[in-house]
Amino acid sequence: MVNDQLPPLIGGILILIDLAIRITALIVVPRDRKPTAAMAWLLAIFLIPFIGIILFLLIGNAKLPKKRREKQAELNRMIVQRSAELDLAGDRTRWPAWFSGLVHQNHSLGALPAVGGNSATLLGDYTTSIDAMAAEIDTATQFVNAEFYIVSFDATTKGFFAAMERAVQRGVSVRMLADYVASRRVAAHDETFAELDRIGVKWSYMLPVRPFKGEYQRPDLRNHRKLLVVDGRVGFMGSQNLIDRSYNSPKNLKRGLQWQELMTRVTGPIVAATNAVFLSDWYLETGELLGEEANLRAVDIPADPSPSALVCQVVPSGPGYDGENNLRQFLTLVTSAQERVIITSPYFVPDEAMMYAITSACERGLDVQLFVSEIGDQGSVWHAQRSYYKPLLQAGVQIWLYPAPFILHSKHLSIDDDVAVIGSSNMDIRSFALNSEVTLLVRGASFVADMRAVERGYRDAGRRLTLEEWEKEPASATFLDGVARLTSALQ
Repeated sequence: MVNDQLPPLIGGILILIDLAIRITALIVVPRDRKPTAAMAWLLAIFLIPFIGIILFLLIGNAKLPKKRREKQAELNRMIVQRSAELDLAGDRTRWPAWFSGLVHQNHSLGALPAVGGNSATLLGDYTTSIDAMAAEIDTATQFVNAEFYIVSFDATTKGFFAAMERAVQRGVSVRMLADYVASRRVAAHDETFAELDRIGVKWSYMLPVRPFKGEYQRPDLRNHRKLLVVDGRVGFMGSQNLIDRSYNSPKNLKRGLQWQELMTRVTGPIVAATNAVFLSDWYLETGELLGEEANLRAVDIPADPSPSALVCQVVPSGPGYDGENNLRQFLTLVTSAQERVIITSPYFVPDEAMMYAITSACERGLDVQLFVSEIGDQGSVWHAQRSYYKPLLQAGVQIWLYPAPFILHSKHLSIDDDVAVIGSSNMDIRSFALNSEVTLLVRGASFVADMRAVERGYRDAGRRLTLEEWEKEPASATFLDGVARLTSALQ
């Protein structure tokens, strides 16, 4: 008798547990979450309740641990105090009102002020960029601070590593930060960090996931920044990781994939702000507040006095901040444009606000262009990206496809003729909310003219996607696009 009653009892308990999960999800999931993300999570939990709730517990929190966010807030207060009396931005009366507002917004969210008197050069050749960074390391007399999402010791980067070794031998302090998950996934990981140890580089992982050592946060919250500072005289920022152009991945090598990047070399007071990002990340990972050898001030860095000098602002963002700093910056730029908006992003998965801003720019009669790769290296992201092509084309956006076997990995946005952003941030939900990113806001016609030349190169190498062509896509492909778009909202 008892045995006959047991299955219905177990079934009833499971039904009650399932109901409790659903009710709890309706209460907990929407809290402090965008409606699209909340709906995606609720759909996952309702369709696959037990798996869905486990996934939510693992990756449902888009913020770093409270103690880490408190340390970031402490650093921001220190930066603001140090720069409170600093105004190196030049004649602000020449700025459009919207640009003044953007600079204020970036300062409020990311703590770093805008400064003038800077120069910047774009570097679009993969090997040339790494060689240029190595050449600057060879001039170092005080310190080298390097921070890359992916670090690998291979045939392409050996010159960079050799330059670091020579710097250490000269008595220069050389530090390296590398993202834990991303750098450990690449080939020759052990050899890479053994080489850093051998040559005497002080290094640390960023955002390590080692629960048995008390180091844990949502595993896919990553530090995606790429930057280098040498002696406070020169800095580099952009999209390029410290690894071979193929990423040394067997699947990439099989497909013959090659990454196309864009970095910028900067000089002037803005280098101090670039260094401040490194100092903050070093402190967050090691607990060490670096001394005067690396704690340079913007006022001590020679400024470019020429009329063509650039106004620049470094904008850090990520789950350590309360606001989506880079998303807000992109939205302000697109909505403030008067003539044109040109976006380059390898992973283009915008949220609703970004899509409305871009399509509204078309409705205002602006020239709006998007550069993306013809092929993808990450299937789910590539399909999610494709799901936006039809509404963009219908609105009048020109979509330019960079040809295979290249992955156009550059990340930049330019508006009109004198304002641009370049950095590590993709135009996707992950970069908006989950990754620690850094971008450089630049105001200067000469810099944007150089970026226009880069964009012409993309255009000449690729081809334009038309609405007529896109409407011939098979239904099976667009079905996958829609599913990927839905899952991309799980943040």
